[in-house]
Amino acid sequence: MSDTTLNPGTSTEADTAATEFDETPGPLTVARLLGYLPGIALLVAVGVLGKYSQIWWNSAAKHNHWTVPDIEYVLWAIVIGLLITNTVGLHPIFRPGVGTYEFWLKIGIVALGSRFVLGDVAKLGGTSFLQILIDMTVSGAIILAVSRWLGLSGKLGSLLAIGTSICGVSAIIAGKGAIRARNSDVGYAIAAILALGAVALFALPSLGHAIGLSDHEFGLWAGLAVDNTAETTATGYLFSDEAGKVAVLVKSTRNALIGFVVLGFAAYWASRGEADAIAPGLRAKAAFVWSKFPKFVLGFLAVSAVATFHWLSKQQTTNLANVSRWAFLLTFAGVGLNTNIRELARTGWRPLVVAVVGLVTVAVVSLGLVLFTSRVLHWGVAG
Repeated sequence: MSDTTLNPGTSTEADTAATEFDETPGPLTVARLLGYLPGIALLVAVGVLGKYSQIWWNSAAKHNHWTVPDIEYVLWAIVIGLLITNTVGLHPIFRPGVGTYEFWLKIGIVALGSRFVLGDVAKLGGTSFLQILIDMTVSGAIILAVSRWLGLSGKLGSLLAIGTSICGVSAIIAGKGAIRARNSDVGYAIAAILALGAVALFALPSLGHAIGLSDHEFGLWAGLAVDNTAETTATGYLFSDEAGKVAVLVKSTRNALIGFVVLGFAAYWASRGEADAIAPGLRAKAAFVWSKFPKFVLGFLAVSAVATFHWLSKQQTTNLANVSRWAFLLTFAGVGLNTNIRELARTGWRPLVVAVVGLVTVAVVSLGLVLFTSRVLHWGVAG
């Protein structure tokens, strides 16, 4: 896409892409359920192939006496998905099922609650909450300033700030209706956030090892710095299993703030007469925040509470851990299969520049916060 498509009223491919995110699910018929099966089968196939690719790679290295790194199944699944989508392409029959990868992500996060006790959740959540507020304020202000400097529309800048500082695509979609943003702005913001999520996914684990971060430190960094929950989860698990657990918990804390951030932007644009006015009163504002709140976070906390009070047997806890692993495996496959590099390249350079500035700002600020709290204040939680 050229940058001329940023003009108001211009129809773009981004409008079509953004409209797809707005579709309200219809009735769940047998035919519709069957329509998901090919894509889900592809997710399973790519995920399993990724898992066995790690085993085959290590076996070949051992047999041939190669000195090579152990490439985690997470990366194998993502790369295999990327290769399929960006070479032969994804046939339309697979798209409904492949699009369920975010559903499996939420299932994985809820099941992961069995591996945390509420004390650790509260301690790590409280520490990361302060870091999130600082990170969000600094990065949001810089993104808005750069957006204005590059001449992007105010609402596109707002969507980029919301997506970068909180929760990627989910936050952008939540903000769209609240600030009455155009579909083209939503499409640009989503494409920019997805592009930067892919960069973070491959760049951060290597940087984390180079800097010498511990599992706990890297999990905090990934949870604070990466936008989309799927990419955050994958980035954490690419580093280590423990880092993945921490990243998911920190990102869930970030996700819980979606409603408050969107409320702030909605109030700003409503005050300018460019969005629907928010009903006065605390109850109305609480209802608005609740409508944007990611409900799967409550599921995570509920399972964590059940595990904390020892209401699960050892076998049940093991089963939930396996559900989490399988759900994340489908998620990682879906991240690759849903990343079309050619489509992302059509976005135009200005939104991508803003997203790059946002990623670098968030990554640097959050890394500084993590190192300061971990190595100076010695805040930490056992995994």
